[in-house]
Amino acid sequence: MNKKMPDDCCANEAALLPHEEALQKLTCGLKPVEGVREIDAVDAAGAVLAKPIYAPRNIPAHNHSAVDGYGFRFADYDRETGSTLPVRGRAAAGSPLEGKVVPGSAIRIFTGASVPDGIDTVIMQEDTEQVECDGQIKIKLAAGLDKGANIRLAGEDVRAGATVLSAHRRLRPQDLGAIASTGISKITCYRPLNVAIFSTGDEVIRPGTPFQPGKVYDSNAAMLRALITAGGARCHDLGVLPDTPDMIREQLAKAAENHDILMTSGGVSVGELDHIPRILNELGSIHQWKVAIKPGKPVSFGQIGNCRFLGLPGNPVAAFLCFLLYAHPVITILSGETWRPPRRFALPALFSMNKKPGRREFLRGILKPDEAGRLQVAKFDRDGSGLISSLTKSDGFIELDEETTRVEAGEMVNFIPFSAFGLQI
Repeated sequence: MNKKMPDDCCANEAALLPHEEALQKLTCGLKPVEGVREIDAVDAAGAVLAKPIYAPRNIPAHNHSAVDGYGFRFADYDRETGSTLPVRGRAAAGSPLEGKVVPGSAIRIFTGASVPDGIDTVIMQEDTEQVECDGQIKIKLAAGLDKGANIRLAGEDVRAGATVLSAHRRLRPQDLGAIASTGISKITCYRPLNVAIFSTGDEVIRPGTPFQPGKVYDSNAAMLRALITAGGARCHDLGVLPDTPDMIREQLAKAAENHDILMTSGGVSVGELDHIPRILNELGSIHQWKVAIKPGKPVSFGQIGNCRFLGLPGNPVAAFLCFLLYAHPVITILSGETWRPPRRFALPALFSMNKKPGRREFLRGILKPDEAGRLQVAKFDRDGSGLISSLTKSDGFIELDEETTRVEAGEMVNFIPFSAFGLQI
């Protein structure tokens, strides 16, 4: 078993760590797990691309009409007065013009049809009129058209050889559409992470178990499982670890053999029954930090062999926040995806409050529109980290930095919506 991390950027700290420093320590040196797989592109939603996608040809592959109308040579057209031309031929999407363009004539053309050689301008049907001239039906073209009008050029979207999608991105529905436009059916993606979760504590029981005095139902497992799955990883819920050292040691060692990440909620502090830190140090290594944030001060990070360990607080609000702030970027990077800090939006505060300096606070925020429909943010009226109902009623977190000591109503504050982490608001 490895007795220390492969780098030394995660040294133990006695003092409170600033949030940004803790985040840097957690993510430095992380690389995607080994292993890629070739999958059908149509089934790749949520997968992380391991190799870039290049356009094998121009997209679109040919010039095509943007409208229903008539195509002609601009050389046969008088821009000042318009022109009247006979119609010689027809082109529709999937049914190109038969034969060659006759100089001095127009062709009937429909949206999406390939524009044949010799045609360089298309006029909308609404700007034309059928007329009888010299005993035959011709089409009268309105004046004022520019050369090349209403033609979408080959390669206008993507040129042959250009990068359609870069590696290290999680594939969205629109990305799958872009891949499909190339004609590519198989793509190379990183394999999904395997993440094991444990709840901890003799007091924790699972939903469906008859309630017992002194016990608490486990809300963290269901929440963490959903968060992990939403991030594209495979979650394996391995149950509740009792406060029994031998069993904890056995279960952690076994889980580390076939998972990329072990994650626990609770049991990583310094109490008499918090056995996990000591056992992790026996099996591998663990680094415990007290991070200068509220809620969720204790965070643990370590390793058993090649398996990473993430220890989250036991209170559900703190567990949820610490997952988003710290576990989410770790999972993102190990999954092969490029991690970027969540977007913050400056919104007017609908509250006033004092705050202690030196720590970063994350308040549960509720979006509320003003009379003009512009968004403002209120804070949930209670701050307890055990109030899971506060998460169900919130839209994201209000972030107050370490230097802030007072917020006045109407002042602009940073708001991080849950959607910034890929979650529905």
